[in-house]
Amino acid sequence: MPRAVVFDLDYTLAVPRRDRATILEEATAATDAPSFTRQSYLEAHRRNLTSETREPIFADLLADSESDADPAAVATAYRETIADALEPLPDVEAMLAEFRGAYRVGLLTNGPVRAQRHKLETLGWEDAFDAALVTGELEAGKPDPRAFAAITDALGVAPGDAVYVGDEVEADVRGATEAGLRAIQVLLADGPDPDPRASAHVEQADIAARLPEIVATLD
Repeated sequence: MPRAVVFDLDYTLAVPRRDRATILEEATAATDAPSFTRQSYLEAHRRNLTSETREPIFADLLADSESDADPAAVATAYRETIADALEPLPDVEAMLAEFRGAYRVGLLTNGPVRAQRHKLETLGWEDAFDAALVTGELEAGKPDPRAFAAITDALGVAPGDAVYVGDEVEADVRGATEAGLRAIQVLLADGPDPDPRASAHVEQADIAARLPEIVATLD
């Protein structure tokens, strides 16, 4: 039976009320930056997992454009726009409190420090976890095993005694299992198929209702 449950943040515990492509368009329009596709943003994000802010991400995106937009200003606008749109999935706060009565509970989220910490502040979740790590504070981001080792060390458990809950196949399922944790894949309506490396799967809409039972039945 697991001794610790570790969560991803975005699309696992909290979601924006508007889609990310729209939020990105709003932020670039507000700062006179050119439009970027969601895919190009995600590619730049993966190249900059250990930064303090999103400024390197937008500097990367703006590098081949003729725009005079300030990457720092775009990063700030994007952070604030996301925070305004972010909300927890139904009943997950009660679920986290329930888990903390039986397990060590952690958070490991990819992204720049200021952006992800701002999300936790906006949600009021600074004290919702026994340990919460943002990869911008670490040597490497998910799926690198060092990221998962950092959170299990912070929780004081061995990797084999922890389960990781997240929606991304590469960053979360592959990353966790290759680091020695068990993984529970969160299935999104428009997301990837269930991955066989995960020990269990749960629909995003059913996390609060079904996850405690799923974790309790893991050997």
